[in-house]
Amino acid sequence: MDELPWAKKSLGQHWLTNESALQAICDGGQVTDDDVLLEIGPGTGTLTALLVKKAKQVIAVEFDAKLADELPGRVPADNLEVIRQDILSLDFTSLPADYKVIANIPYYLTSNLIRILSETPNQASRVVLLIQKEVAERVAAKPGDMSLLSVSAQYYWEVLLGLEVPARMFTPPPKVDSQVLILERRAQPLFTGVDERSFFRLVKAGFAARRKTLLNSLSGGLRADKAVIQTILDETYIPHTIRPQNLSLEQWHMLYMAARTQSLV
Repeated sequence: MDELPWAKKSLGQHWLTNESALQAICDGGQVTDDDVLLEIGPGTGTLTALLVKKAKQVIAVEFDAKLADELPGRVPADNLEVIRQDILSLDFTSLPADYKVIANIPYYLTSNLIRILSETPNQASRVVLLIQKEVAERVAAKPGDMSLLSVSAQYYWEVLLGLEVPARMFTPPPKVDSQVLILERRAQPLFTGVDERSFFRLVKAGFAARRKTLLNSLSGGLRADKAVIQTILDETYIPHTIRPQNLSLEQWHMLYMAARTQSLV
């Protein structure tokens, strides 16, 4: 591999060349020679070089024009397609069914990217992202530490945590450590008969005032009378004083069903 180019701070670029870390990202994708892979932000191609050896095709989407132009020279491969584009504007429905996503992404992309990958009608079968360790832990959180991000991700995906990658393995090193996050598409929807827009309207209302009790945050977020919110909490046997981070996905679903009967969502 050639000498590493200057990393652009504005694009959150940090080059990863550690072979064991790159292999762990690749292994997390369970890549076969039938797979079409979407790599986001291939950068200098260190991960790309592994992926093209394993997959049927690698579609690499790179925002940095210079890196996009240089990638085919850095990683010569007949099964590599390079697209110079912002990943957040990519038409995911143009990708073949059951594609996989493998990427070492800039930290600032994480929440928006997970939302887009989750909401597209053409979901990947598996997503492997190397992201900020703290954010990976938030995505995989259990009741007690839940957030809008963890509820949203776990609604659509089975969430697993992979290898931790210390900051020192990057050039230049970021200020925090990273971790591999694996999202495996659910074989069946977690809940049936759910209008997702209404469901997440409820969840967003619940987390709108995270430090408040669920009673207060739902009342404010949904602009509903507290007595009505008390009714749906009573129906679902959820304490009035509980905070939104303590609810499981099943409890959010029960709340949604009860709120729907009251025409709150």
